[in-house]
This record gives sequence, structure tokens and C-alpha cells, in this order.
Amino acid sequence: METESEPYVRLATLRQLHRVVADLNTARSLADTLQTVVDGIVVGLGYELACVNLVRPDGDLVVAAFAGDPAAEALITGRVGSRASWERRLTMGENWDGLRFIPHTEGWILMEDDVPQWHTDGPDPRFEDEWHPEDRLYAPMYASGGELLGVISVDRPRNGRRPGAWGREALQMYAFQAAIAISNARLRANMQRALVRLEREQQALRASEESFRQAFEYAPSGMAIAEMGGDQHGRLLRTNDALCRLLGRPASVLRRYSFSDLVHPEDIGTLLRTSAEGGRAELRLGRRDGTYVWVSLRNSVVADAADGPRFLLTHVEDIEERKRHELQLAHRASHDSLTGLPNSAELRSRLGARLCRRPQSVRATAVEALDAAFEGRDGHDGRAVHDGYEVRAEAGGAGEHGFQADGPDRYTGSDPFEFPGAPVTAADGPYDHHVHTVAPATDIDDGTKGLAVLFCDLDGFKSINDRFGHHTGDAVLIEVARRLTRGVRDGDTVARLGGDEFVVLADGLGAADAADLAVRLRNAIIPPIRVDGRAVRVGASFGIGWASCGMSADEVLRSADQRMYIEKRSRSKAHRRAG
Repeated sequence: METESEPYVRLATLRQLHRVVADLNTARSLADTLQTVVDGIVVGLGYELACVNLVRPDGDLVVAAFAGDPAAEALITGRVGSRASWERRLTMGENWDGLRFIPHTEGWILMEDDVPQWHTDGPDPRFEDEWHPEDRLYAPMYASGGELLGVISVDRPRNGRRPGAWGREALQMYAFQAAIAISNARLRANMQRALVRLEREQQALRASEESFRQAFEYAPSGMAIAEMGGDQHGRLLRTNDALCRLLGRPASVLRRYSFSDLVHPEDIGTLLRTSAEGGRAELRLGRRDGTYVWVSLRNSVVADAADGPRFLLTHVEDIEERKRHELQLAHRASHDSLTGLPNSAELRSRLGARLCRRPQSVRATAVEALDAAFEGRDGHDGRAVHDGYEVRAEAGGAGEHGFQADGPDRYTGSDPFEFPGAPVTAADGPYDHHVHTVAPATDIDDGTKGLAVLFCDLDGFKSINDRFGHHTGDAVLIEVARRLTRGVRDGDTVARLGGDEFVVLADGLGAADAADLAVRLRNAIIPPIRVDGRAVRVGASFGIGWASCGMSADEVLRSADQRMYIEKRSRSKAHRRAG
């Protein structure tokens, strides 16, 4: 009878299988899919109890869905069994074409493992194929790559018997379709999470771009984005309103330029170093009206993960006021506060910049010194004798040499390369590429041009200060400074050394030129000076000194000061009195 009804059983089972498999494809989420799997087993495959043990990311299996008994569902749903325990179960018992059946005669040893399980009551089987309450039947589910997705566990067939060949095949087919449905549900869940994450990232990106746009456009200081690399390196791609106002150019015009087109010619090197390395620089940028403004440039390299650096984000800050203040401070530090002339420190700096430690009479070279030292001193063995000799040369203009063997430059003989006339090395001073300053040999004009240092001391100034007060004295000093400045060339320096002493540096003069300049400046000072409706007069004594390499700035000033006192004493007091 069972054999005759088997085709009808198969047909009914196929219909039920088709219906429950169709239900698998209607589930929307992974949780719905898992519940549909166990409900389909109870409804369509003829088992009273079914559950799905799903593999977690850590490899263990969790009871994810249960159907058939609410009490058992509440007991074991969410509980976890270790992967090792499950692998042990799936390797023991009987293999039913992919299913794993563990009869009650073997399953007793599994009672103490950590796999979640339920227990059903019932009588012992009376027939060989009758289902025992402690029988276990598992249907493993595998992904397309052979990875274990989970295990379906069933219990208590409604007919009370172990499934036959067709029942086993139906359960195996259903497990295969369930694995596909679970994989698709996971894929949909992953896609949904990815879409949600992507949408959040896009929202964050849009918010970030909007924040950057507002920060860029409405920044109180200039901002620019410039191209980096390639033929268009440095070309401005985008500028904000603050930079346009600073440079007096609209954004459409600025996009035609690069910073190298706008920078001051003297600052192009600074700009190129800053563009290549990033960082900060202070330089001048050209305005539309042709003037330049001091700015602080700070570059940040905007990198692309795939292509490397692509853009330069440049912050341009107007530092014109700060630079003006710095220049004012520097001017105050180097100039006299009363007259506005360079002060003593600035005078010594300018004078020292023209001098080096190499003397005006350049020492002989090594070969020349040896030739002079050993000339006429050959001994019997042909070797030179140099005990107690003295060789002298008259000091003259530049290019003549002086040498004294027993003087401070005496040759000791300890080093064959140690000569008193050897060229001075870099350690001795910055002589290379230096135009040496020379002085005329005498006060008679021999055509030699040099740097004249005119030391001026006012005559009669103290009496004006004592009689009329410091206010009048200050006014006299200011007027004398103005007259001296007006009486020299543009490239000359007029400095106030202190008190009523002034110094004039005039380059390219001969002895007669310097004397003539001193006379003209004295004549410019002598005319009366009106202060508060009162006319006062001062005289001036000038001493002319000459700067030359080998002297220090103080030595040059001391020499001019001494000549001034000689000149002052040479004139009668009547000629020097004024006021």
C-alpha cells in the first residue's frame, strides 16, 4: 500500500516544497528569511519542530530562528554553540546524502556538549524505522564557495517515522534553497548597510564641502587654490573675495595669473621655495594700481590618494601694518630720534661693511716672499741661509708689498707653507669678491679715489644750549642735519655721532674733492639759523679721514676725529666763535 501511494506522496510533497520555497524569496530581511525557513519546514515538510543555527563572524553557531514549540523557542533562541562541538556532530552518525542523522543509540554522548538542544518525551520505538525522542537530524547549509552558513535541525516527524529516501531528498533540496535565500538576504543586508553608510558619508562630504566653501568664501583674510605640478603649476584656480579686495582685482582676472606673476621680483625665490615645499613665507604681491602689499603666505598641499599632490591651498594674510611697524622700529633703532639721521651704530655698520681686515698694502705672495728673502743668501752647499736677515719694501698704493723677516710676521721655518706674505685665507676675512677700500697716500691729490670720512664738530653750540635752552639747541641740530644732507650726494651718508658731532661718508673722492666738500659743508652751516624769531649761528670744524681695508670702523672714526681737533686748534678762537 505504501509503495502504491508513494507517487501521490511525492506529488504532494513537491507542491508543499514549491510553496515554501516560494515563500523564502518573499522575505525582506535576514531575520524574516530565517524565520521563513523554519516555518516552511514545520508547514511543508512534515516536522513538528525546526530551528536554524546560523554561523556568526567568529565561527560559532547561534540559534537564530525556531518554530513549532513556543516554550522551546524561548529556551534556546539566541544561545550559542561552539564551532568545535558542531563539527563533532556533523562528522559522527549516519550520512544521508548530505544530511547527518545521529540515532539515539549514539547521541547520548552529546548530552553534555555546549550545543543548544531541547528534549522531547515519548515512548521507545516499536519498529526499526520509528522516530525516537533522542534522535537528531541535521541539514547543513553551504554557500556557493563551500563555506558553512548554518545548520537546520529538525525533530518529531508527524508520521512518527524516520524520513525515507524521498523525505530526505526533500529536506536536502530545501536546505539548498534555504542556503541560497540566506546568502541573498545577507547580501541585501550588506548592500543596505553599505547604501546607508554611503549616504551618510555623502551627507558628511556635502556638509564638509559646504563648510569648506563657506570658510573659504567668507574668510576675513585671502584664500586661494592653485594648481600644483604640470605646465600650469601655480595658476590660480579659485580665490575668495578677501583676496580680490586685497589685490584690487576681480576673481575672473586673478584666474589668469599665478602667484609668480604677482610677486615682487625680489621675492620670487622665496615664493618658489615655499610653493615647492609648502610652509610659510612673507613676501610682496602686486596690486592693480601698481603698488605692492606685504603678505604672509601659508601653503598647504591638498593630496589625492591615487595621484599624489594636486593642489596648493594658500592662505594670504595682509601684514602691511606689521611690516610698516617693523620698519619703523628698525628705523628707530638705527637712526637718531631728533634729526632722523643714521645714528652711531648704523654709521659703524655702514662703514664696517666697506672694510675687511686685509691691509691696504697687500702682503707678498708666497713665491714673492721667498724670492725676496733668499735673494743673495746662498751658502756653499747651494742652500739659502736666512739667519738675521731683513728685507723691506716701501709701502705704496694698492699692489705694493711690505715684508719684514724679523718683525711680527717673521717666518719661523717650522712649516714650509707658512709665509709672512702668504695669501690671506677665508678665515682671515671676506676678501674674495670684495672691492678693497684704499686711501690716498698723502693729502696731495695724486688721483687716488677713496672713501672720505668727514668728522664735523659744531663750534659755539654749547653756548647756544646754555643761553637759550635745549629747545633751541635741538632746533639748531635739526637744521644743521638738514643743511648737511642737502649738501651731499644721494649715495653719501650723513650721520649724527652724538651731541653736536656729525660724520659724512663720501665715496669716490680724491684728497682735493674731500677738502672742497668740507669747505662747502662748513659754508652751508655758517648762515644764521632762526629759532622762535631769534637768529643764532654756529660754526663747524671738519677733520678728513680715509677708510681703508685693514682698519676697523672705530680706527677710521678716531683718525678723522684727531684730524678734526688738529684743524680746530689750527684756527683762532675768533674764527671758530659763532652765535
